[in-house]
Amino acid sequence: MADPGSATQFMKIGSALFYGFSSFMITVVNKTVLTTYKFPSFLVLSLGQLFASVIVLSFGKQMKFISYPSFHLDIPKKIFPLPLIFLGNMMFGLGGTQALSLPMFAALRRFSILMTMLLEMKLLQIRPSFAVQISVYSMIGGALLAASDDLSFNLHGYVYVMLTNILTAANGVFVKKKLETVDLGRYGLMFYNSLFMLVPALLGTWIAGDLQLGIEFSYWNDPVFVVQFILSCIMGFILTYSTILCTQYNSALTTTIVGCLKNISITYIGMFIGGDYVFSWLNCIGINISVMGSLLYTYVTFRRKQIKQVQKSDDQMHLLNSSKTETV
Repeated sequence: MADPGSATQFMKIGSALFYGFSSFMITVVNKTVLTTYKFPSFLVLSLGQLFASVIVLSFGKQMKFISYPSFHLDIPKKIFPLPLIFLGNMMFGLGGTQALSLPMFAALRRFSILMTMLLEMKLLQIRPSFAVQISVYSMIGGALLAASDDLSFNLHGYVYVMLTNILTAANGVFVKKKLETVDLGRYGLMFYNSLFMLVPALLGTWIAGDLQLGIEFSYWNDPVFVVQFILSCIMGFILTYSTILCTQYNSALTTTIVGCLKNISITYIGMFIGGDYVFSWLNCIGINISVMGSLLYTYVTFRRKQIKQVQKSDDQMHLLNSSKTETV
């Protein structure tokens, strides 16, 4: 008979690894589509990701692979403001990917850890240890140092990334809260987040003129580009699923840090992908300090979990021994 504790631990680790891999893949594919192929609109790409989520989840429910509640009038009220956060996070994340080199995008994304930590303290009453706070501040300090000598500075990209950081932190905390209080489940949250934002996103893309730019793009007759565009849309759905799964089995802060640890590999690979990274010593040192902070946080967090597990096991053994003594 399988140990329930081992199964839970497997789901925690498995969901975190799944989220990290999904996040890595979508960043690389999005960068290729938006920078290498110079696709003109990140809004059109985000629209494609919304469509893919709705279609895949609808098909999955129809075929009885998954299940979630049918629509009723209380659902928008129950999940608000998640759909707005979800859409903004997707759009501004793609905008930052297009405008910045991957090493700088990865470094600046670490601000979401600080924001998540602050939100968890405020909304979920979770207070991190001193060691965790030091590691987070190291990541932020390194990112600021790298930004001070970013030779490929792009103001729009910086604004997009900071907005994404705010929305990522809010999304992680609110998803955790909604999963515990709303009966939609992770599939329902995914489906209705995408469904409710589909029409507003379509109207916004059309009003901005990006829809026409996307339709007139010259590479639609290139099979390699089309495959990567479709893959980007599908990966958007997979990333959303993996984010919710990781948050459900772990915590909002764990989900955020896994994403930032993924950015370590993105940081170094990104120096060769896209062709838009400009090297400078100060920038490189700042990026590496931020990476070291990420590694320190990972060590501190998982070390703390191991200590808690040992303490819990000792407490259970003490209670068992006490019970035996009383019985005798």
